[in-house]
Order: sequence, then structure tokens, then C-alpha cells
Amino acid sequence: MIIELSDEQKALFDYIEQNESHVFVTGRAGTGKSTLLSHLTANTEKSFAVCAPTGVAALNVGGVTIHSLFTFPLGLLGEVEIARHLSKRTREVLRALDMLVIDEISMVSADLMDAIDRAMRIARGRRNEPFGGAQLVMFGDPYQLAPVPPRDPQERGYMAENYQSIWFFDAHVWRNADLERFELGEIFRQSDSHFKEILNAIRDGSVTNEMLQELNEAGNRVPENQDVIRLATINETVNAVNQHRMQQIPADSKTFTATYSEGAAKAFGRALPAETSLELKVGAQVMFIKNDEYTPGKNGSVGQRRWVNGTIGHVVALPKSGIVVVDVDGEEFDVGPATWEKVRYEVEEDFDEASGKVREVLVPITLAEFKQVPLAVGMGRHDSQVPGPNL
Repeated sequence: MIIELSDEQKALFDYIEQNESHVFVTGRAGTGKSTLLSHLTANTEKSFAVCAPTGVAALNVGGVTIHSLFTFPLGLLGEVEIARHLSKRTREVLRALDMLVIDEISMVSADLMDAIDRAMRIARGRRNEPFGGAQLVMFGDPYQLAPVPPRDPQERGYMAENYQSIWFFDAHVWRNADLERFELGEIFRQSDSHFKEILNAIRDGSVTNEMLQELNEAGNRVPENQDVIRLATINETVNAVNQHRMQQIPADSKTFTATYSEGAAKAFGRALPAETSLELKVGAQVMFIKNDEYTPGKNGSVGQRRWVNGTIGHVVALPKSGIVVVDVDGEEFDVGPATWEKVRYEVEEDFDEASGKVREVLVPITLAEFKQVPLAVGMGRHDSQVPGPNL
């Protein structure tokens, strides 16, 4: 599929690229935040780094965690002497930034936001300028994900005493820095206008009893077929559903074992991107868990890819070559192993022919790789594991 940027996405990309303003990009699920982020990082001429508050989120955008990028210690950072934790390499990386991109910004607390500001001022030697003069571009939806509040009573007391709320937009840095908010409005993920209306009402708390009744009636229907995904609150239930359904398929199974580089287990930690051992059968329903690789396009085209994170299909063949043949809406795809990378940023020098000057740019260096078929059995899923298409 070829995905084109909408007019509002094109305009916002141009604005970010041509200005140094701090920008918060938000919008309902399916409005194209991830697409714009991908296009921005693939096409910007600025030196940038991408980070996110969690390992999974960072992996999804090919970046690093905030704590890894800034070498922050765990816990509240308000009274921490940030300069002591900034290594020489960290300072070099932050100094080379033109733009810092943060995904899932809604999970970033006000305390962490201020720590990012302090670290960048120190590393860049511009202590009187918010974020040391670098541009901040943030993506996320506060209606979907909230920051995790501190468990320690003293830390909760500190936040209550020093901040109006725990949210990133109540950080002290925004008192002196202008934050421009852009909300993407066009929903790509759903085409049913009435269903969009219901989803939006749930999102902003204006849902009516009639809407809830309509949802309940839809939810209480007997599934038309067994391929309907069953959501569960715990992984134990999910595993039981998938195992039961797999046993009902009258075919031999084939196991796909992940391969990974030395040190990957330590590098990825608990955030392994896929199953280390994946059992599949012909006839099994599967879900893609990684976007198909694509070559970034030009003139507003993000690129071409055969599937996205969340696409549903069925296994139709398991040839000896080691690929998986998956049928998606009548079209068959040969699915081979995908690679997830754990990266860190290094500074390299680049000659700018336009200006005739050498400038420092950031380059992602791969620390570890994890390879596995980008599929998961898609008959039962834990509710926090159901990915939406990254449109």
C-alpha cells in the first residue's frame, strides 16, 4: 500500500521543518501521528534524535528511551544534580541536536520534562534558553496514555507541592517557552462516520446512554466466526485461548526461533519485541506486529509497504525455505524474519556543501539486533498488546 500524507500533515511537516518552534502534535487514534513522525524523521534536514518514555515505545519508532539518551537515574529528578549524570558522550549528542523528537509524550511527567530542559541547557552551554536552544517536537495523545504517578508518598507530595499536575504540559519550562499545539483531525483508521462519532464521544467524555447501549448490543452479539479476536486482561487467559485454538487446527506445527546478537537480552531487557519461540500452523490467524519495511517516498508519499502493525491475516503455507505465506484479504505475502534494533546516538562530522562548513550530526549506532518473523498468533490478545495500524 502507498500511504500519502494528507494536506494537514504536509502543512505541519513543512511548518516543523521551516521553523524552530516547540510543537506538540496530538489527535485522536488513527489520525496519522505515527505517519507524520515517520515522514519527519525520514525527510528532515535537521540533526535529530528520537526518544520515548518506555522501551516498547522507543523500539516502535526506532529510537531510544529518554533515560538512556540523557543517562538519567531512576526516580524523581527535581532535586537531582543533573550535570553529574551527563557523560561526555551524552553532552556531545545533546550539543549536536537541532531537534529532539519525543513520542508518547503524554507519558512524560512534568518532573521529567523539566529534567530534559535542564540537561539540554547544561550540555549545550545555553543555560538561559529553554532546551538549550534546540527545537522540541512531541507526539502523543493525553486522552489515551497518562504519566505513571510516583508510588512513594514523599515523591507524590513533592509533585503535589511543586506542580499543578503531573502532566508534561505543566512543567515549569513552559512558563518561559512557547508550546504550539497542533491537533490532527482526519481519521484514517475508521471509515464508519457514526462509529467515529461514538469513539470521539468516549474519548472526550460526552458519550450518551444511547451510544453506550449501541456498543453493548454490538458487544453482546454471538461472533459470526471463530476468527474474531478475543481480548483478555491477563496473558494467562490469552495463552490458553491461543493454545486451544491452535490445537483445533488439524495441521502440523512449525516453530520459528528468534535469533539475536550477543548482548541483546541485556540491551532489550524486558521489552523483547517478539516471541523468542513462535509456533504456527497453516490455517492459524495471525497479526503483524511490525510495519513492513519501506523506502521513504517523495512529494508527500511516505512510501510503500505491504502491511502495517496490526494487520490481520491467515497462514496459508509454511514452506521449507523458512518464510511464512500469509493471506491478507485475498492477497498472499511472503513473510520473512524482521529485524528490531536497539540503538544509541553518536556524533559524526558532515560536510554541508551548501554552506561549505562542517557540522556535527547525530547517527544511530546499532547496539543489538533481534530477528524474528513479525507475527503473533492473533486469536486471543492481551488488551495492552493489541497494536493499532500506525497510520
